[in-house]
Amino acid sequence: MSRDFQRELRFLGVESSPAFVRSPEGNGCAERFIRTLKENLLWVRWFDTIEDLRQALLAFQKTYNEQWLTERHGQRSPAANRREQTMNMQRAT
Repeated sequence: MSRDFQRELRFLGVESSPAFVRSPEGNGCAERFIRTLKENLLWVRWFDTIEDLRQALLAFQKTYNEQWLTERHGQRSPAANRREQTMNMQRAT
């Protein structure tokens, strides 16, 4: 990783967490989400202000979490998957 990138991480207070050797799929979900965000929002709209961008990101977040059906969740939304996991954890305790 570049020195500039590492410096920026430190400035932002972010701890670097690279993928394990021979296990790059660990970042796959995050990378796929960023691609989805770009393809469905950032590359198709122009934002006049940072506030417009912020509001669009919040709306995208809500739509993605509540309505987006993902294969890795068995064609369910992330919110539905999270609810099921929470219920399963509560039953296990």
